[in-house]
Amino acid sequence: MDALIALGLATPLLVAALLWLPHSRKLGLRLVPWAPLPALLLALAAPIPYEFDLPWLLLGARLGLDETGRVFLLFTALIWLAAGWFARGWLAHDERRHVFAGFFLLAQAGNLGACLAFDAVSFYGFFALMSFAAYGLVVHDRSPAARHAGRVYLVLALAGEMLILTGLLLVADATHMSFAVACLILGFGVKTGLPLLHVSLPLAYAATPAPGAAVLAGAMIKAGLLGWLRFLPLGETALPDAGTGMLLAGLLAIFFGSVIGLTQRQPGALLAYSSISQMGYLAVAVGAGLLAPGLWPLLLPAVILYTVHHALAKSTLFLGLGVLQRRGATPGVLLGMALPALALAGAPLTSGMLAKNGLKLVLQALPAPWADLLPPLLTVGALGTALLMLRLLWLLQRQSAQPDASSRGLMAPWLLTLLGVTGLAAWLTPAAGWQTALTTPAMLAASWPLLAALALALAALHSRLRAPAVPAGDLLQPLERLLAALWRQRRHLPQPATPPALPRTAAHPPRLEARLRAWSLAGGLWLAGVFILAALLAR
Repeated sequence: MDALIALGLATPLLVAALLWLPHSRKLGLRLVPWAPLPALLLALAAPIPYEFDLPWLLLGARLGLDETGRVFLLFTALIWLAAGWFARGWLAHDERRHVFAGFFLLAQAGNLGACLAFDAVSFYGFFALMSFAAYGLVVHDRSPAARHAGRVYLVLALAGEMLILTGLLLVADATHMSFAVACLILGFGVKTGLPLLHVSLPLAYAATPAPGAAVLAGAMIKAGLLGWLRFLPLGETALPDAGTGMLLAGLLAIFFGSVIGLTQRQPGALLAYSSISQMGYLAVAVGAGLLAPGLWPLLLPAVILYTVHHALAKSTLFLGLGVLQRRGATPGVLLGMALPALALAGAPLTSGMLAKNGLKLVLQALPAPWADLLPPLLTVGALGTALLMLRLLWLLQRQSAQPDASSRGLMAPWLLTLLGVTGLAAWLTPAAGWQTALTTPAMLAASWPLLAALALALAALHSRLRAPAVPAGDLLQPLERLLAALWRQRRHLPQPATPPALPRTAAHPPRLEARLRAWSLAGGLWLAGVFILAALLAR
């Protein structure tokens, strides 16, 4: 098993190394789809619990698998496998496909490593590798929209990394626990799309090529959730303020994502707002765990089931969107898109129904007033999700495309994730969950949001009601306008006095600046910082 865990982490990096050399690039491109296969085998075969130490890495790294890590590694590797397979056909005629594949493999190595990391240093390193390598996926098309999305993504990724680093440094100090928890919630919240930290998601998902968007929405967004599960004191200490804040942020995400998503005209942006809304349910569950730690043993299985359901459904929708762009809105493609859409809406006998039922049952045990407030609010949230999925299918059936020969290689990986939406979630659902889901009240509770959404959609069509078009990124656009206006006004501000010129005998600032910019010095300072961080975390 030690060899398999090392192979699971090393394979994406080794294949990426093949892409750098022209004479081995062709072989590397052929191996890209299979790079996550060792990690997938590890998730299926490793004993639980399992640990693997790397004492030579920095001050020592501890990797392994527990029950949570196994499930995260399983669906993460499956999504990367399907997306890599899909990318081979999607980018078959792209001259820069090796560049996309290189960033794809680096982000994959970081994502898989985060699932395996047991210590803070390792997790932070893998998480940062994943986040920054994903920038190359976002800007791959080199279009103005992609470059803009990449800039916004990079700014928020840097802010998130700084918050995570601060939280990890302080989490061991009980006197700063509240501040550390806040930093970790916000830092990982950048990845999960908490309100006000979400603005990069719609831009990035809409600009990224289909296989990249599938891993962004299906796998990488869940790494932020895994960070919460690993480093927040869930099930240990009651943190009423943090728990209440997370509950409110999650509810805001549920409704905000649904409302703004309904105004979108681009399917990729709509799916991004759907992800913001769906991750709100998981933020509510984490908030409940911080508020009532005694419920966490019951909440964790519900969180894991919901995570698997959403990861596979959303990656399937993004890969299906790519199929539709190459093959057109054929009846078969639309039916394939309707299945994960119905699952996200919580239709009867779908993975979404199983996941939402499990979550609601546990949340009803929260103290007042949450036990009374959350069930009706989450039910209204289900109505919003159903409306979003109907809006998505409406936009998709109006899409047109010229048949492309490369679309033949896209169907098999898409069908793989389509099967995973039902198969994997059903496998993880306990027998008691199935018994509850098959009752008449549960069937009716799952059906009425869909029926109500269909009635509202038909009424809107009949009355020719059109929602206002909110640009992807919503709050970002007025903020950018404000910053641009302030920048234009800078010449009206008082200018600082020009300092006198230094005599020629003084030190030479240009020469000093050139030395500071040298890669050797900058790299040395960066490595020194990393070692200092590792030493602090290892204390």
